[in-house]
Amino acid sequence: MITDPIADMLTRIRNALAVKKDEIVVPASRLKIQIASVLKEEGFIKDYEIIPEGKSGKLKIILKYFFPEPKTKVSVIRGIQRISKPGRRIYIKSKDLKPVFGGTGILILSTPQGVMSSVKAKKLNVGGEVIAKVW
Repeated sequence: MITDPIADMLTRIRNALAVKKDEIVVPASRLKIQIASVLKEEGFIKDYEIIPEGKSGKLKIILKYFFPEPKTKVSVIRGIQRISKPGRRIYIKSKDLKPVFGGTGILILSTPQGVMSSVKAKKLNVGGEVIAKVW
């Protein structure tokens, strides 16, 4: 039993990027699928796919890299960090949303209107729980 499945997913992504894997598979949930959707919309991952298996299925995330030089593989995601944890929830108002890493990163928020990036939340003027920071 994993206490924090979102932190587990983010750690698997971080570890896969460290060893330059092309894809990872994690147990699926609605929130994880929504987080993967935000990462795809913002251009941090190539794609994701839901593999039906058992009760909830699996979520396959295809990671994104760029090649500045031949034989050099650099991840689009420089860092990914869990902010709000089961023991300590962190909330933010729309007026307090600031650019992350000079606008190159995002916050992933769980708002009353669904899971979205901080950029979209600022446009819609909504706040919510800060799930993670990606840059």
